[in-house]
Amino acid sequence: MNIAPLPRHHERLLIIDFGSQVTQLIARRLRELHVYCEIHPYQSVTEDFLAEFAPKAVIFSGGPCSVIDAGSPRPPQAAFDLGVPILGICYGQQVMMEMLGGKVERGHGTAEFGRAYVTPGDARIDLLKGWFLDAKEQVWMSHGDHVSRIAPGFEVYGTSPNAPYAITADLARNFYAVQFHPEVHHTPNGKALYENFVRLAGFSGDWTMGAYREEAIRKIRDQVGDRQVICALSGGVDSSVAAVLIHEAIGDQLTCVFVDHGLLRESEAEEVVGMFRDHYNLPLIHADESDLFLGRLDGVSDPETKRKIIGGLFIDVFQKYADRIEGAEFLAQGTLYPDVIESVSFSGGPSATIKSHHNVGGLPEKMGLKLVEPLRELFKDEVRALGHELGLPASFIGRHPFPGPGLAIRCPGEITRAKLDILRKADAVYIDQIRKHGLYDDIWQAFVAILPVRTVGVMGDGRTYDYACALRAVTSVDGMTADYYPFTHDFLGETATRIINEVPGINRVTYDITSKPPGTIEWE
Repeated sequence: MNIAPLPRHHERLLIIDFGSQVTQLIARRLRELHVYCEIHPYQSVTEDFLAEFAPKAVIFSGGPCSVIDAGSPRPPQAAFDLGVPILGICYGQQVMMEMLGGKVERGHGTAEFGRAYVTPGDARIDLLKGWFLDAKEQVWMSHGDHVSRIAPGFEVYGTSPNAPYAITADLARNFYAVQFHPEVHHTPNGKALYENFVRLAGFSGDWTMGAYREEAIRKIRDQVGDRQVICALSGGVDSSVAAVLIHEAIGDQLTCVFVDHGLLRESEAEEVVGMFRDHYNLPLIHADESDLFLGRLDGVSDPETKRKIIGGLFIDVFQKYADRIEGAEFLAQGTLYPDVIESVSFSGGPSATIKSHHNVGGLPEKMGLKLVEPLRELFKDEVRALGHELGLPASFIGRHPFPGPGLAIRCPGEITRAKLDILRKADAVYIDQIRKHGLYDDIWQAFVAILPVRTVGVMGDGRTYDYACALRAVTSVDGMTADYYPFTHDFLGETATRIINEVPGINRVTYDITSKPPGTIEWE
């Protein structure tokens, strides 16, 4: 993934990824424990890589493959020779057993998918402190194959009905292996297991946002020197935190370009300009090109076409204004660690097009600029913590995520100025309701979508023929999965009444209660 290494004084844990859908959650659990870690796909972890990375501990992730199959993923044998603690999870357990002298077999009635319960063995170990305070622990299983014989040196410390070796360990070598996923929500006590593992590995918990801020500023200054940097400032949390951090490092060597595509929320452009130009005294170009964007979107209804038009125009507009900044050699972006992970396909093949509407891909190549990405090692919650560290207002740091193409993807079908005006007003009422009821911080993301249908209604003594709108609100920890927020009927009734009364052009309100997988939280 070509991640710039941290200074050597940081303790680092390596997660070797074998393709699990929840590998990111392992990293999140560890970061919550103030342990710095990186995820690297197994094929990039070579003996030389291990020597350079010098991990204090290693975790093998789960994965979809079978260790029985020829050519199945393997870590390098050198990983076992590092002399550091290793934790294998699910496929990670099976690959440990297979490589260290144990045996793995096909399911034959022992597959487990979903909730299961593990009971303790006769002996207790430090990895399991805080576990088995009752007779059993709930865990989340996801395996077809099973370990039928553990490797020499390992003992059994927990079993489940379909996994007789659910928890195993070789205490002499500090090797641990579990058949379940401790990182997921459905293993309620999983965090304690990770906490015990990093304690056994000797981590001091030196990963804090205060320390990161100091290191990031030093790295920015070393990289940039006395040259100029331009930043694509969207007004979102990621680009804003990146801009404030870089400005703290190099001052007026940074110029931000805020491309206003006319698809922002109500009063958002004024708020962004006021905050960064006036409050932070940050050099800022407000590129109001709303006429250009809306003109090109006129008559376009296909969602992917809309995204590509917006993305292409963004690059052209940004370059036009950036060319006016003399001597610019660097482009600053608010790239996050999940973006880095998702850009690398585990299989080595092309990644799926999931976030085409979020990326500003093409800017660095087209403009010939070197990248400055000071948030590249952080998850979203860590960016928020860094924002607090930098003094950004809590109300801004806690804002719900907003997509790059803005309201374009909350307006299915053809986009018109009239529909955007209706959408802005309805969205403002909805968010005001959520704040008024004290629910904003409980919700990960909430918004209104104006539907491409008009309905007949009766308001007072008159008949109306206006748009319907849908409300969405989801809960999530990290944006990887999401579920609908369970508003009360009283809240929904009050909100619908306000929208219909206060927003001309809408006469019907619905609430979407579908759960959403990654990448589909937004409307289109």
